[in-house]
Amino acid sequence: MTSASAGPGAVRPGGRTARVRAAVLRAAGDALAEGGLAGLDLADVARRAEVGKTTVYRRWGSPANLVADLLADMAEQSLPRTETGTLEGDLRANARLVQRTLADARQGALFRAVIAAATCDEQAAAALRRFYDIRVTEWEPCVRQAVARGELPAGTDTREVVRAVSAPLYYRLLTTGEPLDEAAADRAADAAVAAARAGVFVPGAS
Repeated sequence: MTSASAGPGAVRPGGRTARVRAAVLRAAGDALAEGGLAGLDLADVARRAEVGKTTVYRRWGSPANLVADLLADMAEQSLPRTETGTLEGDLRANARLVQRTLADARQGALFRAVIAAATCDEQAAAALRRFYDIRVTEWEPCVRQAVARGELPAGTDTREVVRAVSAPLYYRLLTTGEPLDEAAADRAADAAVAAARAGVFVPGAS
């Protein structure tokens, strides 16, 4: 997940082109959080970013392309995994990062909008899959190391364990309207650890 304090479009070194991209992606994120994909208009994004419409149309061309680049930028800025030395500690750190991101007013709204966009636009869906593939790849070594330490059964599908940590938090975000707090994050992590230790994520296990 991304850091709540370093949202999409934070300025990074790289000259005018990087500054323009950062401004446009920040504006696109704001527009998505406010109105969803249906409200994402390239001319409005250009106005918000204070750049020329021609620049935005030439570089991105469509709202779907803009969403795809926004997700790529979010993946680039995502915080690295935390290594505590225990599976419980690592997965709780992962869950709390997800929780902080989704509980943030802007970031939570942004993720809801992107997920909604992915249900009706294949390009947005592909970009969202790439984003989560990057995040799972970042955190998967925590589980692989737990297998090596003997904390989990051999053959555990390590990527599925990471996905199991985030899934309850996204479900809560999208279906209940209840606040996402650290207690919910810890429960999600602890449930994933218990299931993994029981062999639930070993393919073919009965």
